[in-house]
This record gives sequence, structure tokens and C-alpha cells, in this order.
Amino acid sequence: MTATRVVITGIGLVTPVGIGVDATWRAIQAGVSSAGPITAFDASAYDARFACQIHDFEPTDFIDKRQVKHLDRYTQFALAAAQMAVADSGLEITEELAPNVGVIIGSGIGGMATWEKQHAILMEKGPNRVSPFLIPMLIADTASGMVSIAFNAQGPNMAVVTACASSAHSIGESAEMIRRGAATAMICGGAEATITPLAVAGFASMKALSFRNDDPLHASRPFDKGRDGFVMGEGSGVLILEEYEHARARGAKIYGELIGYGASGDAHHMTAPHPCGTGIAGAMARAMKQAGVAPEQIGYINAHGTSTAANDRIESMAMHTAFGEAAYRVPVSSTKSMTGHLLGAAGAVEIILCLLGMRDGVLPPTINYSEPDPECDLDYVPNEARAATYGIAMSNSLGFGGHNASLIVAKV
Repeated sequence: MTATRVVITGIGLVTPVGIGVDATWRAIQAGVSSAGPITAFDASAYDARFACQIHDFEPTDFIDKRQVKHLDRYTQFALAAAQMAVADSGLEITEELAPNVGVIIGSGIGGMATWEKQHAILMEKGPNRVSPFLIPMLIADTASGMVSIAFNAQGPNMAVVTACASSAHSIGESAEMIRRGAATAMICGGAEATITPLAVAGFASMKALSFRNDDPLHASRPFDKGRDGFVMGEGSGVLILEEYEHARARGAKIYGELIGYGASGDAHHMTAPHPCGTGIAGAMARAMKQAGVAPEQIGYINAHGTSTAANDRIESMAMHTAFGEAAYRVPVSSTKSMTGHLLGAAGAVEIILCLLGMRDGVLPPTINYSEPDPECDLDYVPNEARAATYGIAMSNSLGFGGHNASLIVAKV
């Protein structure tokens, strides 16, 4: 029996470095940092006063203005990216096809801004002034539900919440649904919008954020010895996964094939990765096993690379474990150095960047890399994009709670 193949036929991006795939990809290749002072709220009293914020997103470009006010910003991002991805794919979701098109849009946190705003109203004006839209706006499955409604996608519909691995798991599980015949196509990815007072305060209080307030542009510095924390980002990445024969029959453009997916749990700590990197190393190994590829066949790894001291060191260790001697020959970079950390949306954005890099023969850079860390000793494509021809790429995602995911894509 021939295994079902899963290909990517459409992509959509809303990121701090650009609205849309082309704008985002140009900025990534140019090594542009999107970090700057927070303008979403008054952050003057905060330890971390900057973020990778999206400034030029106009929701009414994608969503009816009457509906916008009833949708949290994270859902707005998801709908915009999904609209781009569906249009890019050319997939016509007919009444006949609709029951076989599913949606999985993940989010690590969901409608944080809505939660904070409505809690303030409760405290100031009382329970009768709380919006009836509070619950549907804040829950983490609303984006997936609204995307399903927008495109009449009647197949499997759910949300994955695994912190910063949410969208990577959404993509991997979507592929598994297609492989087992539960869907012909899946609209999948993730969205996040947590540049809010409480979220920034919470991440800052646990010392996860960079406090480099005097130099935001250089604050996100994955694998660099001087790294001091991640920079909060926001946005969405959405992909159209499709059964290969269906895509080929309709003459679809194919960005690549999702050939490997590995998931694991650290079973170690509420927030810290396993100190030996066994969890993410296991996810990478599982992904390579499913893909049927050896470590030396991987041409590029888009690392989780958050710019926190523990993550970058442990992920580097895990790549040594999973790749052996080949680890020194595989280029690795963290595009979070430019976009910031998009939390639950990160994995989807980063696997899209892998697909674009394979298409155009480009290795995205790790910017702000100035001082090597002896404990991070791989090729991190420092500071400038590099021309390279490669046909297989991997993307890693790690989430609080010990959630790990690794995805592998290949040229078709």
C-alpha cells in the first residue's frame, strides 16, 4: 500500500517584519529586526519596554468591519493569514469538497487582550457591563472556528494549545489527518497576539524577556553569548496542506512536501526544557525516521532559538545528540532574531520560511550574532543570509510544559 503524501499548496503570513509572504520574506533575507518600543500600551514602568509589534495591520482589509470589533486581535491575524493561504493555493472549497477540508489553528494563549480589557470593565463598571462576546473572543479555539466558517471548511476542526509549539503541532497533526484519510486538505497553522500589559509583565517577571531597553534592535540574539531573553512578537502563519494526488490533479502549485513530523514530551519541568535536551532530540529523531532521511540529508534547520540562555544551549546540545557528527555540517539559524518570538504562531511562520528558503536557495540568517558561545558551537548562519541549494529542511518548536515538535519539509 502506497503511503499518502502530504504537500503544501498555499501559505499566508502576518508578521512583525511584514504583512504578507513577499514582504516578510524580503525582510528576513535582508536581516531586518522588527524590535522597537511598545506602543500598544504604556510600558514605561516595565522592565521590558519593547517588542516586535505589528504596526501596519488593518483588519478591515481582510474582515468585514462589522465583525472586526467582535474578534480578538489573534483571530484577526489568523483570518488574514488564512485568507492569503487559501487564495495562494487556488483551492476551491466546493460544497462537495467542504466536508473533506479541515482546520487546525493553534494558539498558545488565545485572546489575552480581550481578557485584560474585559476584566478592567468588570472591576470598574461591574458584571453587567462585561461583553457577551468575552468568552468567544478569548478562547483559544475561536480562530480555528472562525477560519472554518469563513471558508465553509466542514472537515475536522480543532485547536492545539501547546504553548510555543502550538502551530507546529497543528501542522503535524493536520498532516496525520490527511495521511489517515480523515481529510483531503487542511487549513492549519497558528496565531498569537500577546503584546499586552499582563502578558509582558508575566513573561518579564519570570525573567524570560530581554531587558535590553537601550538597544531593542539588537536584543534578540539567539545563540550569542550575550543573549539575555526573548523579545515578544505577534502574528500568524497559515498553510494549506493537501493530499498529493488531489493537488496534482488540479494542477496546484506545490511549495514542498511535509515528509516528517516528530512530537515528544520532556516530562521534566513546568517551563524549563530538559537539561539534556532529550525531548527535542527525540522529536527530531522521530521526524527523521518518519521522513526516512539521515541527518546528513537535512540541508537547513530553523531552530526554536529563542535567545534565552537555557533554550539555545540545550537545543544546540539536542542537535548534537540527534545529528551526531553531521550537526557541524548542517546550517542552523533562528529567524526569531528578526521576528521576535511569536509564541504559538512561531512554528508555522518558521516552517513557511523553510519552504521559501528551499525555493529560492537561501539560508535565512541569525542576526545580532557577535560573540560565539562555547556551548553553542554550530553554524548559525551569522548576520547575513547565505546562498545555498538544499532540498530538505527541518523546523523545531519547544513549548512551556515540555512540549516538543519537529517538522521536515522537502522539495517535490
